[in-house]
Amino acid sequence: MQRILQPGEIEALDHTHFPRIRLPQPQSLFAERAARLLQLAEGNPIADYLRLMARLVQAQQKAAATVQTAPLEAETLARSQAHSMPLMPAADHLDPVWREVLTALLDAIQPLPEVPPALCEALAALRQHSPEAQDALALRVLGGDLQPGDISTAPFVAAALQVVFADRASRLSAGAVPYTDPASICPVCAAPPVTSVLRIGGTAAGHRYLHCGVCCTEWHMVRVKCSHCESTEGIRYQGVDGAKPVVQAETCTQCHTYRKLVNQEKDPLAEPLADDLGTLLLDLLMGETEFDRASANPLLALA
Repeated sequence: MQRILQPGEIEALDHTHFPRIRLPQPQSLFAERAARLLQLAEGNPIADYLRLMARLVQAQQKAAATVQTAPLEAETLARSQAHSMPLMPAADHLDPVWREVLTALLDAIQPLPEVPPALCEALAALRQHSPEAQDALALRVLGGDLQPGDISTAPFVAAALQVVFADRASRLSAGAVPYTDPASICPVCAAPPVTSVLRIGGTAAGHRYLHCGVCCTEWHMVRVKCSHCESTEGIRYQGVDGAKPVVQAETCTQCHTYRKLVNQEKDPLAEPLADDLGTLLLDLLMGETEFDRASANPLLALA
């Protein structure tokens, strides 16, 4: 009689085991992201925006060094494991400390001379919102349900949330993170991935991971599989003619969406969120095709 092996048992038999989960290390993650954004800004059509976001990510790195988040309860961990659910769906686990992080980020960004006056006014208004109004905006950001007035401030709210959820994710053990269904959402915070990334170095080398835009956790997904609908049919890769194939759009003819694949084998300094943001031209070209973008970049809110 044959017995179906469970995912954990399969890994136990695999002598070429590689990490299923890559939990964030916020300090190094934000430092590498900021450096990559500055590098990508050179000669980029949206150079000024990339440099501003680099300053925001630098502020994230500073905030990540002091943030104090609430630990996840053992009961929550056990329930998620038992039911194959994400550990802390972001909309249901909004730690109030995120508002303190937001204030710290605004303190760092508002005085900068490169911040346009209109954005300065919007950030000042955001600072004056009541805690309830700020939380409501955070939930809209997490849910992708932005109102027209949210567009200018949404990246700063997303950045504050990212610091908090990355800190909470960093305190987990990889073994505590459950297998989830569907596999196309973050097993930690239930957010969709921003991109997928082909990693180099160590035991993760040569493997494709989905990168969460909220808690920055990465989880393994085999190549040539749609990161949105999980189909293995109709997967194609498209890029900008004449550009290095560091970032390509992975398209799926089953769900008619695309998500970018960031390939560190083509550039070891490539960083999932930064390289996604720095290749806006590819998104503009994809806008002329039948494929819709599967999920947004948290540092770029569009109407």
